Amino acid sequence: MPLTALSALLAEGATALAAEVTGSPLAPPAYLELVRRSRDVDQLAERVLKLCVQQCRDAGHTWQELGDLLGVTRQAAFQRFGKPLDPRTGEPMDKTVHMADAAERAVEIVTDVLQGRMAEARKTFNTQVLEAFTDEVRGDGLATVAGMVGAFEGFGEGEPFVRRIGDHTVVDIPLRYEAGDMKARVAFDTDEKVAGLVIVPPDAA
Repeated sequence: MPLTALSALLAEGATALAAEVTGSPLAPPAYLELVRRSRDVDQLAERVLKLCVQQCRDAGHTWQELGDLLGVTRQAAFQRFGKPLDPRTGEPMDKTVHMADAAERAVEIVTDVLQGRMAEARKTFNTQVLEAFTDEVRGDGLATVAGMVGAFEGFGEGEPFVRRIGDHTVVDIPLRYEAGDMKARVAFDTDEKVAGLVIVPPDAA
């Protein structure tokens, strides 16, 4: 659908939502209907944004410019809106997340690792991670993080962020430490096994 038509639908949806919200004070709005309308407006806005980004790219603007405008890194902007080609096939890469429970599983795995339940965590690792992620590696990694931001205090605000990068499903989970925020990043391979697990600064791309 062209940008003009999508923009018109977005304006229509936003107007209808505003009318529902500002209705008669004597008649409370149907809140589930407000949620439905808000969801529809949000989905339309995302489609409009993607088309606008594509037009910017077609006009020669860089991912750095788009990232600066959106308040993210150029890599994050590319991961969200880019259309990478698979160098193995020359075909557009599939960015669809097929793991419906990726966020929940990632949170469980990170919890197990942080609390030392490595026997449980290792059940989810692929062969390479199982060999590499020893108790010593875990201890060294957590010590490095503690040296940067202190003791772990719990999960941070916000929901886990799930996306497809290449052949992997990647989940970022906000973490809260005594002197700053970090995030855990868990990557699942095509067999839905853990192919990577690191703790990085919150602005890491």
